[in-house]
Amino acid sequence: MITNVHVTCSRYGLSLLSLFSLLTIAGCHGDKHPASSSEYPPSLPAIHTVVVVGFRAAISNGERSELVRNPITGTTFMSQPVPQDVVKWLTDQFFDMLLKDERWVLIPPGQAKGVVATIMESDRNVSIQPLQMIQDVGKSFGADAVLIGHVYRWQERLGTAYGVERPASVAFDLSLVRPSDGAILWRGNYDKTQRSLFENLFEMNTFIKSGGQWLTARELAGIGLERLLAGLPGTPADAKGKD
Repeated sequence: MITNVHVTCSRYGLSLLSLFSLLTIAGCHGDKHPASSSEYPPSLPAIHTVVVVGFRAAISNGERSELVRNPITGTTFMSQPVPQDVVKWLTDQFFDMLLKDERWVLIPPGQAKGVVATIMESDRNVSIQPLQMIQDVGKSFGADAVLIGHVYRWQERLGTAYGVERPASVAFDLSLVRPSDGAILWRGNYDKTQRSLFENLFEMNTFIKSGGQWLTARELAGIGLERLLAGLPGTPADAKGKD
């Protein structure tokens, strides 16, 4: 289930006394309503080789905000324009995390982009559907799955690490698609607006991750990428061979 969180802020700050009081109250709780989620089919096949297409903006700069349907999963999000440098950063960041994770044999985004360009070139007179294109990309590499994501919101923090007028807010998802039939093997999303413990006493997980400070959009997104990585199917390298 996707959680949409929107916060209207004036100026936030935490006094040391208030901080300790809230830690005492909320110390035994994590996030009550997680901003991330993962979904699996009933029976998940073995996955060895994955093409990492990476992220794309649901709405590009210059376009108006609107409700957008994910062309792969059909899920709808209220979306805002997202800069291409943000999309590239998310793709590069997550691919580096996947490399260190060593869960699968990976086909990098650069190679996937080349195949997409070739498909588009040969499809000038026919409008290929996004899901079919993803399948064709996966088949061209003989891969078991293709990993693709969409970015729906990227709102920068207005303020500093110690007080903000507007907190960072991000929303993106990932889908793992089987090339043979277009089945969604896994999907996960992260939709988060940072909030203070004053607003939500169950924000302890994010509060601890941030060190009690207000995060930038990239820092908040980094937490989301870690959560999505942890939710992916398969066994990461550092867990292999353990009882």
